[in-house]
Amino acid sequence: MRYDLCVAGGGPAGMMAGLLFARAGLRTVVLEKHGDFLRDFRGDTVHPSTLNLFDELGMLDALLARPHDRVDRIGAVIGGRSYTIADFRHLPGRGRFIAMMPQWEFLDFVADAARRDPAFELRMNARVEGVIERGNRIEGVTLAGGAAIEARLVIAADGRGSVLRAAAGLPLEDLGAPIDVFWFRVPKPRTGRNETQGYIQNGEMIVAIDRGDYFQGARVIAKGKADAIRARGIAAFRREVAATAPAMAEGMAALTDWDAIKLLSVSLDRLTQWSRPGLLAIGDAAHAMSPVAGVGINLAIQDAVAAANILAAPMLRGEDPDPLLEKIQQRRMLPVRVIQGMQRIAHDRVIGAALGGAFRAPAALRMIDGVTLLQRIPARVIGLGVRREHIRSPAAD
Repeated sequence: MRYDLCVAGGGPAGMMAGLLFARAGLRTVVLEKHGDFLRDFRGDTVHPSTLNLFDELGMLDALLARPHDRVDRIGAVIGGRSYTIADFRHLPGRGRFIAMMPQWEFLDFVADAARRDPAFELRMNARVEGVIERGNRIEGVTLAGGAAIEARLVIAADGRGSVLRAAAGLPLEDLGAPIDVFWFRVPKPRTGRNETQGYIQNGEMIVAIDRGDYFQGARVIAKGKADAIRARGIAAFRREVAATAPAMAEGMAALTDWDAIKLLSVSLDRLTQWSRPGLLAIGDAAHAMSPVAGVGINLAIQDAVAAANILAAPMLRGEDPDPLLEKIQQRRMLPVRVIQGMQRIAHDRVIGAALGGAFRAPAALRMIDGVTLLQRIPARVIGLGVRREHIRSPAAD
């Protein structure tokens, strides 16, 4: 069976690409290696840029009918004092907040929306293992079990450990990430406002993501220090987190063993070449982002929108997509470089300093905290990003 588009990976980039290309009338299949979307420890931050894209599609109200919390300001507690970093309430469009939505809810919503188009197909339990190559061109993918799927264009959206980018031989530049993250969850009472917060104190950095009746916790550590922390025991882990993030203290007793705590190895890298004839990489497959500011999901979705904007109409006319593939990289590389550059600065000057011991709020943060108008600047960078995309791809009649 030959498709117009074969998308490997049912994460945010892959599902958004599947939705938009099928919406245009191109026969599209998305291949997801798991049997469902129910996996924890994934990013849950749907930023204003993404909310506004769904508003442009006429789907925002339906999206927000899914379970979520709204965060219209973000801040940090440093040395026991609270600072406001960004205020999203003055951004353009209806997306004036971050929607804290479990990623399985978001992906399930996109899948349901895409299924309304007869050109869309989603295959679960479809593990991509390699590419079909004829001459110098990628013509499709092979699946576990030996099945093959051919397509006019393959989109690699299979994440930071992308099988397809390796199979296609796309060159990867490792920028280095000096941190890792312990992920865990602890129960909490449901409150009237979202209490997502970052905490820095005494050489520790904890992010508490409020998911209603529990906190998704992230303990940021120096890369390579996980074994030393585990060696101190689970009781020490609970004490250290509770001392840094008092809001989580009551629920820490729920962490009874290390099986409830997962280690995320943080990567920061990008392809220097996103495509070759017949194949395009987007999202984490093209550029793995640090968890800093939770922007990875939203950059990945922007990639998918740019790809559809540039490719969908020409492909509908029967044109060869290959000459256009480099334009997606040219369009999206600036935002990637800017955001990754900011993340590297955060790693070195903020997180590194915070984990090193004595740390006081930087002068810029103290100034932003005291001037409400200045809080709109980081809100725009975090919420809308750089060179944000709008829906330009066609919709089939």
